[in-house]
Amino acid sequence: MKKIFILAGGYSKEREISLKTAKSVHKELIKNTNYNIKIQEPNGEFIKHLRKFKPDVVLNLLHGRYGEDGYVQSILEIEKVNYTHSGVLSSSLAMDKDLSKRIFIKNKILTPKYKKFSFKKILNQKSFLKLINSKFGFPVVVKPINEGSSVNVFICNRKNIFSNIKKLREYGEILIEKYIPGREIQVAILSEKILGAIELKPKRKFYDFQAKYNPKAKTQHIIPVDITKKQLTKVSNIALKAHKLLNCRGVSRSDFRFHNNKFYLLETNTQPGMTSLSLVPEIARYKNITFKTLIKKIMEDASINK
Repeated sequence: MKKIFILAGGYSKEREISLKTAKSVHKELIKNTNYNIKIQEPNGEFIKHLRKFKPDVVLNLLHGRYGEDGYVQSILEIEKVNYTHSGVLSSSLAMDKDLSKRIFIKNKILTPKYKKFSFKKILNQKSFLKLINSKFGFPVVVKPINEGSSVNVFICNRKNIFSNIKKLREYGEILIEKYIPGREIQVAILSEKILGAIELKPKRKFYDFQAKYNPKAKTQHIIPVDITKKQLTKVSNIALKAHKLLNCRGVSRSDFRFHNNKFYLLETNTQPGMTSLSLVPEIARYKNITFKTLIKKIMEDASINK
């Protein structure tokens, strides 16, 4: 009997999404009577329960900080237990939008221009506005360096930029990024191969947390994406290149804006959601890969020393 230890919940702002992902995955896994499954929060009891259970594989379904940034991965490496998704360095690089963008730029992957802003600096509003206007123009996007699911991401104009920046003070450092209009296209990679792409048409201002996870937001999911075969190949290859540059494992999803015939890579996610509204399972379904097979492929890639 295969012992599967599911890590879910956690302490990030994406806690509820992690629990929904775990619920969806668990519902599928329990259909197999050869699996002995335990769901565990990464709390103070986590290591004790991990050692007692002695799993064959840890299915890491945490999202956001502490679960997707190399933190829990380093614990699993120390415990020498096979775990899914990306390793310590890959997870920390992908989660850090500043470092990942530097890697993208160095390797000639188009990504929106940005500036790192520290709250340690005294902010002169007049000179700051002048700088942002000359560097990017308005609107701009302000966001945390290390959050996922579009948590605390704001599209800002001259009037609301300072009020929105103040909301992010808890992070210490944030990114200010040139706003790229255009179409939202996301590409999934599975087991080092291109899985497929999907386009999103949110009714909201952009594909934010509500647009992603609230059915009432009525975001349109479009497969196949209405672009040429050449364009689809191009964006898919960029996603695969990013996956390999960051040394991702298992599954990843790269988020793009398509504007003026150019694909701008916003970020690569090393632990994309697996809820009923999540994109990777939807792309897999379109490619005739069942949810069961998708989970199996992710688990087959579990290892240590990544």
